[in-house]
Amino acid sequence: MVKSLGSSLNIGFISFRFQGTDGVSLETSKWAEVLEEMGHKCYYFSGLSDRPPERSMVVEKAHFLEPEIREYYYGFFDSTKRTRGETQWIHSKREFFKEHLYSFINEFEIDLLIPQNVLSFPLNISLSMALVEIIAETSLPTIAHHHDFTWERTPLLVNSIWDYIIMAVPPNLPSIQHVVINSSASYQLARRVGVSSIIIPNVMDFENPAPETDEYSSDLRAALGIEPDELFILQPTRVVQRKGIEYAIELVKRLGRKARLVISHASGDDGMEYEERVRDFAELMGVRAIFSSERFGENRGLSKDGKKIFSLSDAYPHADLVTYPSLIEGFGNAFLEALYYKKPIVVNNYAIYATDIRPKGFKVIEFDNYITEKTVQDTLRILDDPAYQAEMCSFNYALALRHFSYNVLRSQFHVLLANAFGTN
Repeated sequence: MVKSLGSSLNIGFISFRFQGTDGVSLETSKWAEVLEEMGHKCYYFSGLSDRPPERSMVVEKAHFLEPEIREYYYGFFDSTKRTRGETQWIHSKREFFKEHLYSFINEFEIDLLIPQNVLSFPLNISLSMALVEIIAETSLPTIAHHHDFTWERTPLLVNSIWDYIIMAVPPNLPSIQHVVINSSASYQLARRVGVSSIIIPNVMDFENPAPETDEYSSDLRAALGIEPDELFILQPTRVVQRKGIEYAIELVKRLGRKARLVISHASGDDGMEYEERVRDFAELMGVRAIFSSERFGENRGLSKDGKKIFSLSDAYPHADLVTYPSLIEGFGNAFLEALYYKKPIVVNNYAIYATDIRPKGFKVIEFDNYITEKTVQDTLRILDDPAYQAEMCSFNYALALRHFSYNVLRSQFHVLLANAFGTN
């Protein structure tokens, strides 16, 4: 039966993983929340999942960190020559994923697919190829949500699977609507692939103010070892090189205040070398840094040794300052989170911030790829003038409500669904 726009749709989200606090998982949660509010039902296909089991299909090999998938991935991006055996492996896994994807679509009677990065980033090329073939074979309406592209990552430009990347990440099929998160991606997608796209930035629920500190999180500072007279400076990112955490360390050093830099996330998928570099640099600069990923999770709970696990939303109300010195970002979840919790933020003028966020007129502390004395003085002024800080943060919140709220997302969904299913 062909669904109409007014019908309740069964929507299938597909990704490598739906778990944790990475940007793709977080934005998927926001999209699903808004779509469910609009009367639709959301289902999930991935290799790792913390979504409701009754609405999920977990196929471990869909996750890009599954050992076999990761082993071949490293091989593909280490050479420009592919062996016959590697080609055979790609196609055997493509068939494997097609069987499971068809089972997912049939079991949950999926009306609309929303791949999350699967059709733009080649972390598991066989999964991407399988999904493209299914869309071609079924013409299922698809909204491909692209967070990252191959051409945005220098280490991915040397590989032995360009033929498959060109075919599948991203594809050009008539039943696919492409959604990107910034204007640069929209331009590059049109130039390189010849398809148009809709820009939907990352969003936060600015219609509903952030919750205050409650009893559970009241002891967060003490739990992290932050002394009462110390500044709590939050670096709410993973420890990967493009996050530019050295700049945060330098800023803390130059403030000349008793302060603790709290780095909330782990090293992620890029190994431990950069974390070791950051630890050494903090020690060299005499900055008290806390690598606290074991104390933060997507949800509250207890660790194996009985310690409290806090959500990242528990940390923001306690923070005196947020640092976001990234060199490269697809958009900037942490930037929006700082605005949502009405916290002052220091931000590097990375490309997407300069083109898509800065022109909106937010009042933040900016720097251009190196910390200056002005950066330091601007930061001290905000820390030392509560009235000025409150005025600035309230202004930012109101501006974000206009440009990056759930209402923006809701409006775009009406357009995308009308394109897919027509109007009543």
